[in-house]
Amino acid sequence: MGTEQETKQTSREDDEVSQEDTASIADVSVEVSTVDHTLQKLRRMYRKTRRKPKGLKRLWAYLLNIPHIAVIVTAVVFVVVTVIWSLLWVFIFRRESYSGAYFAGMFRVANVEFIPEYRQTESHEFVSMATKIQVVVSNVYKMSSVARLYKQAVISDLSNNDQGGVLVHFWMVFIVPQLKSTAMCEECLEAILRDSVHTSLKNRSSVGYLMGLPVDIDSILVNGVDRSDYTSNTADSQCVDKLYANLPGASVPLNVYSPWGGVNCHVKLTSVPGSLIRLTVTSFVIEPTDCVNDALTVYDALLPMRGRILHRLCELVSTSFSIVSTSNVMLLTFRMTHGDKSFKGHFEAIAEEKCLSHIETQSESDSNSRIYSPFYPSLLPPQCSCIWKFQAPNPSLGVALQFQNYELKPKEMKGCDSGWWKVNELIFCGSYVGHQTVFRIPDHDPEMEFRCSSRTSTPPFQAFYSSYNISQPCPDSHFLCTTGLCVEKTRLCDGLDDCEDESDEVFCSSSTMNCAANHPPHPLFVCNGERDCRDGSDEVNCTKETTCSDIRFQCKSGSCILKKNAKCDNVPDCQDGSDEADCGCGRPSPLKRVNSSLGFGRIVGGVNALEGEWPWQVSLHFAGNMYCGASVISSKWLVSAAHCFSKERLSDPRYWNAHLGMLTQGSASYAAEIQRIVLHEYYNSNTFDYDIALLQLKKPWPASLSPLVQPVCVPPSSHTVTDTHRCVVTGWGYKSEDDKVLPSVLQKAEISIMSQTECKKTYGLISPRMLCAGVPSGARDACRGDSGGPLSCQAPGGGRWFLIGIVSWGSGCGRPNLPGVYTRVTKFTSWIYSHIS
Repeated sequence: MGTEQETKQTSREDDEVSQEDTASIADVSVEVSTVDHTLQKLRRMYRKTRRKPKGLKRLWAYLLNIPHIAVIVTAVVFVVVTVIWSLLWVFIFRRESYSGAYFAGMFRVANVEFIPEYRQTESHEFVSMATKIQVVVSNVYKMSSVARLYKQAVISDLSNNDQGGVLVHFWMVFIVPQLKSTAMCEECLEAILRDSVHTSLKNRSSVGYLMGLPVDIDSILVNGVDRSDYTSNTADSQCVDKLYANLPGASVPLNVYSPWGGVNCHVKLTSVPGSLIRLTVTSFVIEPTDCVNDALTVYDALLPMRGRILHRLCELVSTSFSIVSTSNVMLLTFRMTHGDKSFKGHFEAIAEEKCLSHIETQSESDSNSRIYSPFYPSLLPPQCSCIWKFQAPNPSLGVALQFQNYELKPKEMKGCDSGWWKVNELIFCGSYVGHQTVFRIPDHDPEMEFRCSSRTSTPPFQAFYSSYNISQPCPDSHFLCTTGLCVEKTRLCDGLDDCEDESDEVFCSSSTMNCAANHPPHPLFVCNGERDCRDGSDEVNCTKETTCSDIRFQCKSGSCILKKNAKCDNVPDCQDGSDEADCGCGRPSPLKRVNSSLGFGRIVGGVNALEGEWPWQVSLHFAGNMYCGASVISSKWLVSAAHCFSKERLSDPRYWNAHLGMLTQGSASYAAEIQRIVLHEYYNSNTFDYDIALLQLKKPWPASLSPLVQPVCVPPSSHTVTDTHRCVVTGWGYKSEDDKVLPSVLQKAEISIMSQTECKKTYGLISPRMLCAGVPSGARDACRGDSGGPLSCQAPGGGRWFLIGIVSWGSGCGRPNLPGVYTRVTKFTSWIYSHIS
């Protein structure tokens, strides 16, 4: 075979050579040389020499030669491409390649004994163990899908807890181009560690092996952090301290000061294994800025991990309170700008609370008959539990718990955010409210189990306990409210919310005005500013001092008068004149009409407003885009809806701007930065209850902007709105549910306030802090984009405008018999002034 192949190859080569020889001979041309031919050739050479250009002309002629042009163009293109690529590398690709992504993580190494030397990062023992773990973590990620992006892992701390082993706190740094940033999600990086451990799990144990390192898979947690979090916790940072509490109950002082240049400090707290840490804050002197500039953040870890935040403190503290961790570690991060600012407090190691009580109830509650939340009066940690076993005197009696600011309701599909309760196999969710409730258990020996269920620390609770008659919860002369409270039947339908949920006031027959001499007028009609009796007896002695209630105006002196709408009505009613003080509000001065053709989107059924007609109307812009509305209530404060700011990023005031004195979008008289956002502490994102927020401006709006910018009047809790009041909702929201274009000109729509009874018939889940307003046809309504904006009402006769409602929620926009739901501002007067005064 080999000889045959060689023979064929040789013959093929010989054929090729012979073909080449034949071709070369055929191409040769034979020229006969003669004298004439030689002379002609010499003349042509002479002409070429004589016409040959010189200097620049010669160079130009040379360059214009077609082969040379191709070479030059190619060279120029190459140079341009090289320059452009170099610029892209320097300014884009190179910059992206050096953008770091930072992560903090933790996991527990099992079957390894913790020694005290691990607390000292300079010790040989710490360095040896940290190096070993660091190599393992690095190898895991160097062999993963993000290997090319991985830069380094740094072991920050080693600690121990009651589960044994060593708890590892570590940093990870990745070099991430922008195009690959999605690969750096914290869930993805956590999954890489989990997958490495999961393959080695055996016998339903949570401990597997991470390249030979025994790791508890349930303890793995990875969170993304800012670069500042990483750099400020290194050895070169301004302030990192470690404190250890080795004696339970012994107080370790904590004092941080920022007299001049400001501080960015990190204090790591550790206590003995098997204990928890209780941090007590005695005072915190800062400038409230909604956790942007001055803040204290408490973590349930030794690194600033978002998933382990216990509490954020951004307000002044004058009354001490305490926070409890879920393990024996805690991290405090202080951020204080320049100025005379300080923190004072202490921490201590406390034992884990074994919360189990056997309680025998009595017929009536007393001051000593109470149950308390775990670690009371400290804030509740994210993990805690307690069991109470009650015993009533006889089987006909059940157990009643009266909470001060807490309520229990049957659990629905959603999880419990503020406490999980199990009562005789039934599951309930707890939530915080601003009033008392009574929870009754129709069983003489019930067992109640409580578990903390919040991601962060929550307020403590307490409850009075007693026995009650299962067949008759309230006495004969009392009415049973849906809140569990018992109120006297004589107080039904008297205009006062005695039940705290209006269950004693709704579904009453329509109130009638009894003007007979032997019957007093109904409280709703007395001194409401309108003559309901022909003889005017309902409006007599309205400035007479009387007992205080929510439907009676309270003067600054503390005394109350019968008159409901006494505030800023140009009639002095209080002896101290406080009802006519601070009345520079609610007096708009429209300047001119605008072209009605401007803008086509609007509040449903609205029309163009006039310039200066609603000077308290504010347009709130998030990251440059119109997002919500608000109302001016003072020179530095706005009021809006809490749901506009309920998400994490939306709560950062740095992304918000308030546009004041504006009729057409883009033509604001004043654009203000937001310094602080205050959400109501009881805001419920599921029910929209307590849907109110305050916004503090960095700088007050100039007084020279009047009349384009003016505050609206904040109504007192006694303020009432009747059918003769004019109520208008304003905003830049959509004109219908399906609209996709926002309006340019401020819109207004006149609507009517519905009775609370009709409101509850329509929606059911209506709290006393809500009201319904609209028209039956649905032709006029608020819509998306109007949230947080004002529902303003004016007394008859051209009185001042008061902020009665805040656009909150509703079923669609402009639907028949489905009015808009507004936050009832009269329920929050005290809360508003507690923050802005």
